[in-house]
Amino acid sequence: MKAAVVTAYGLVPRYLDFPDPQPSNEHEIVVEVLAAGLHPRVRMQAGGSHYTSVGAGLPLVPGIDGVGRAADGQLWYFMSLNSRYGSMAERAVIDTRHSVVLPVHTDPLTMAATLNCVIASWLALTQRVTMRPGQNVLVLGATGGTGSMAVQVARQLGAGQVVAVGRDISRLAALSGATAIARISDSETIARIGSETDIVLDFLWGDPATEVMAALVAGRADPTRPMAWMNLGEMAGARATLPASALRSRRLRIVGSGQGSLTGATMTAEIPAVAALISNGTYNVEPCPVPLHDIERAWSLPADSSRRIVISQL
Repeated sequence: MKAAVVTAYGLVPRYLDFPDPQPSNEHEIVVEVLAAGLHPRVRMQAGGSHYTSVGAGLPLVPGIDGVGRAADGQLWYFMSLNSRYGSMAERAVIDTRHSVVLPVHTDPLTMAATLNCVIASWLALTQRVTMRPGQNVLVLGATGGTGSMAVQVARQLGAGQVVAVGRDISRLAALSGATAIARISDSETIARIGSETDIVLDFLWGDPATEVMAALVAGRADPTRPMAWMNLGEMAGARATLPASALRSRRLRIVGSGQGSLTGATMTAEIPAVAALISNGTYNVEPCPVPLHDIERAWSLPADSSRRIVISQL
């Protein structure tokens, strides 16, 4: 089959021949891949910088999820967490226990563009911490595609206040669902509007996490009020320096949400609800489709928080 193939970490994937994946048990089937999102996590996978890259062999097909059509015509949303066979190929083997049948009217491009953006914060707020209605959420990295969707997810799940923090003030001002906004560099404003934050959804880590955490700790209205800091990404760096006093002087809990901290079964169980909300238009990320054979051009396209590049075979 043809696939996007990573032959060396750091090199752009190329459109090459690759061995067909083979089912290994009765739960696996082969699907024709219709659409697969080019998420930031996929770029990290292809670059070898994601934590799941440790021990992964080369060459590999990138892609962590997609929409495929089975031999019987059914549409499936599937996660592709195998270290070698990803979703950016003509065909993929999926585990039906960790995949979900989609309604026949589903737009594969929209589903592939949107579901990954939504499920990250959805899982964080329903599985890694349990957000109670009325609690306040701060989204760090809110101008990115997944971060901007997190603002909407938090409101849809019942957050009282949603503070959006990022670098671009014009993009922050245009966000749907945010009740307050602030630049990462504006510590005074973050301390003031985030003084009663209950949950932080952090897509950046690195220096921004250090700066915003210090501002929130300094501005805490009630030092005994618990705050959960949830890391979901590292777009600003893989390491952050945390002051010990922040952990001792406030009821601060630092946790993460991602592959490994959540089981495949847990993630799969939440997909039908998210897919239904995408189908009815509650969540929507505009897809930017690029044919599989044009994978090198797709990789060179700039990231756009309002659209998601989708590798398509439609």
